[in-house]
Amino acid sequence: MCRHLAYVGPPVCLGRLLSEPEYSLVRQSYAPRRQRYGTVNADGFGVGWYAEGDPVPARYRRSGPVWGDLTFADLARVVRSTAALAAVRDATLAGADGEAAASPFASGPWLFSHNGAIRDWPDAAGPLAAGLPPHELLQLSARTDSALIWALVLRRLREGAGLGEALAGPVQELAAASPGSRLNLLLTDGRGIAATAWGDSLWYLADPGAGRTVVASEPYDDDSRWTEVDDRTLLTATPTRVDLTPLKESLS
Repeated sequence: MCRHLAYVGPPVCLGRLLSEPEYSLVRQSYAPRRQRYGTVNADGFGVGWYAEGDPVPARYRRSGPVWGDLTFADLARVVRSTAALAAVRDATLAGADGEAAASPFASGPWLFSHNGAIRDWPDAAGPLAAGLPPHELLQLSARTDSALIWALVLRRLREGAGLGEALAGPVQELAAASPGSRLNLLLTDGRGIAATAWGDSLWYLADPGAGRTVVASEPYDDDSRWTEVDDRTLLTATPTRVDLTPLKESLS
């Protein structure tokens, strides 16, 4: 169910992250190595990145497979950024909302992606959705589990929560409401990254000397510095530091 990647560090061409490595995100769209559910991620893709001096990221999203999009190949070749988040999608429900359902979702300085699925969607998530103000529900960009999770995360961000706190709360609430859900979330504000490992693979590549960190569903090359994140873990990262915090099954 999807593959995603986030980067913070010195300026880099998007292609160096997303298409050039041997096991890049583009390759993961049709031949992932460590995906536990699903086999092909051809139901859309997206990438968001930050331009110098502008805290609001740009996005490029499409409803089809990334490997057939020549415009993306051109963008990835020339666009440079100090932070990016990208994802390739395997839809929970085939055909649901097309491009609008493709990650990354965005608001203000934030980019967000979800790898996984809410079990018994949408019924299991009904009580949590009912807790959102009606105007926030009406602003959902797609009728998908990922879009609802983004609304739950975004509400916390707007209330002042940090990146990690904004992810941990919804994961624990959703896991309690719908046990067996897969809730690997990824979030950036262009300066740091937060992610959860909950039901699928998650890895990070830390290079403090170069001031860069990559967080991804799976490694894009065979660099020995890639480290796997244990399941039920919250990761928070900057270009020079990675912290791991165990997540409990339910809220205390």
